[in-house]
Amino acid sequence: MLALAILLGGLLYLSTYQQWLIDKELSALSTEAKIFAGALGEGAMQPATDEFNEPSNQLSYELARQMVRRLVETTDTRTRLFSPNGDLIADSRVLGGSKGTVQIEELPPLRDGNRLTEIGIAIYDYIVNAVPEREHLPAYPSEKDPSAENYTDVMKALAGEVGSNVWRIGRPDGRSDMVLTVAVPVQRYKKVLGAVYISRSGKAVDVAVREFRMDILRLFGITLGVTVLLSFYLAGTIARPIRRLAQAADEVRHGHGRQVTIPDFSHRRDEVGDLSVSLREMTDAIWNRMDAIERFAADVAHEIKNPLTSMRSAVETVQRVKTDEQRQRLLAIINHDVQRLDRLISDISNASRLDAELSRARAEPADVGQMLTMLANIHEATLGNAEALREAAAETGATPSDLPVPIRVEVDLPHTTSGLVVPGLEGRLTQVFQNLLSNALSFSPPGGLVRFTARSFPDRLEITCEDQGPGIPEGKLDAIFDRFYSERPKSEAFGKHSGLGLSISKQIIDAHQGRIFAGNIKGPDGTVQGARFTVVLPR
Repeated sequence: MLALAILLGGLLYLSTYQQWLIDKELSALSTEAKIFAGALGEGAMQPATDEFNEPSNQLSYELARQMVRRLVETTDTRTRLFSPNGDLIADSRVLGGSKGTVQIEELPPLRDGNRLTEIGIAIYDYIVNAVPEREHLPAYPSEKDPSAENYTDVMKALAGEVGSNVWRIGRPDGRSDMVLTVAVPVQRYKKVLGAVYISRSGKAVDVAVREFRMDILRLFGITLGVTVLLSFYLAGTIARPIRRLAQAADEVRHGHGRQVTIPDFSHRRDEVGDLSVSLREMTDAIWNRMDAIERFAADVAHEIKNPLTSMRSAVETVQRVKTDEQRQRLLAIINHDVQRLDRLISDISNASRLDAELSRARAEPADVGQMLTMLANIHEATLGNAEALREAAAETGATPSDLPVPIRVEVDLPHTTSGLVVPGLEGRLTQVFQNLLSNALSFSPPGGLVRFTARSFPDRLEITCEDQGPGIPEGKLDAIFDRFYSERPKSEAFGKHSGLGLSISKQIIDAHQGRIFAGNIKGPDGTVQGARFTVVLPR
């Protein structure tokens, strides 16, 4: 629509420009005709008497013919003089002599010698004349009957007014040209003595319009050339790289291996470069996810295979034992392995659902201070139940050394907890701190202390969980976050933990664009005095 509007506006502008040229030519002809009429009204008069035998002046036709020929010598117009009764008196194109009259014909313009220019003008004339843009103009009267009645503008001039018109005149080759005419009355003391009729070919208007259109065509050619060059440039710098990226992405989608690589346009500082980087990162993320799924499947198969192997061995052995004591021991092993397998499958199911939940859930403001305080209060309530059990045992005569000393949990928060709010999933973040608390409690000695500390910074929130246990073996500070890795106290029975707690915690923190890492608390002498887990969450 915009292109059509521009084209229509250009055509309208050309029509307006052509009409402006015609009006300008008619104005010039009107001025010239008025000058001629004034000259004839003053210089071509002769004495005469009117119908009342009163002295008056009338137009001398002989003087008028001479003056008409003289006046048009320096112009390219045709001038005719009509009498008040409409007869043709003088014509600048007709020369009279003793042996008759001579008709003057206008010669065609000289060729400029440039054949290409002539061919271009011929093509232009053919196209312009093929469009019926002059059919609305009246046809120019025939030269065979030079009466004023055939010229509407002359009749208007004989009535004392200035008349003008634009005519359509045919050519021998079937085309048409314009003729501009102006008629002005010749007056003497307001008396109409005749009419001066000046005509001029509209070729000057046609040439001006043609040159203007040629300028537009030149500009169009330059614009077209620039557009074509820009098209090649854009095709080379935008379309072709995007096509390569699309083809590579399609090959990755339908391929069966990793041989296809996304083209690297990261050196470009534009949108195509950004798209290339995004597609490469997305492809790497897909492959990493697939690798993680394969590793997860292999780890799950390995972890499930261990209790199944133990159960199969116990089932095969139970058929061969002879004593009830051995049979009961094997059945206990089978029951333990079944419980271990059930716990392992539950933890694996939770871990597999976690990734989908983290990708779908929407982050909301979560108050870390409230989470830590809630966990401490729950443990304190449990600790109160333990104290009640100790008092009940003391009433029965049991010594205090026979009962475990409870472990205390403290929370160290800033004075104002309003800065402990981060965007995230409150339930999953609570799961992380609950896993850290559970690990700290399992490694802490009786009567020990587990401390949560939260510190607020402008761009992040740091939470530490410290215990007084044996610490983490050197070289295992990163391995403890691996899936199915378990480093439990020696006093704890085997198989009670699946080794997914810290792995799930790291997965949750990574989904929150944070970090979790472990370290040991060392005293002045370098001895390990406990373990420290640090969680960093961005705001």
